[in-house]
Amino acid sequence: MRILPVAVASVALVLVQPGLAGAASDPSTTVTFTVTSGALSMSVPVSSTLGSGAPGTQVSAPLGPVTVTDDRALLSASWSVTVSETDFANGPSTVPATRATYTVGSVTTTGVITATPTNVTLSNSPQVVVTGSAGVGDNTATWDPTISVALPAGAVGGTYTGTLTHSVA
Repeated sequence: MRILPVAVASVALVLVQPGLAGAASDPSTTVTFTVTSGALSMSVPVSSTLGSGAPGTQVSAPLGPVTVTDDRALLSASWSVTVSETDFANGPSTVPATRATYTVGSVTTTGVITATPTNVTLSNSPQVVVTGSAGVGDNTATWDPTISVALPAGAVGGTYTGTLTHSVA
């Protein structure tokens, strides 16, 4: 019977003694990490053929997918895509760039970005065709624009070539 009171006394002693239980401070660890960020980039088709047509008619075709990739991992990202077109040339004969239109069509996005399209009549000067706003983190926007050229009634037969330049900033 004496064993029981001794055990109770030692438990009471532990609870009464300061510093023996619960006195150690809670240790903490600082944890850090880095979110990597990339660049703002764009991919476009290398070439496109609009087909053929007689003078006074129109040629038109989808260009192929244009994609803006924003890997800058920003909190409030924005960007603008501009296009410009050289005059279409066939030897000494030309069709002015202003006879062509760029119709954006629908824009598909991934991630968080608001993409706003604007259809334009092309020219030698850059014009905004798609803007991205309110982007958060990494995101993309893709569209397949249609290029149409109104052929002049006096167009000389042959293959005409021009350069469509896309830029993103």
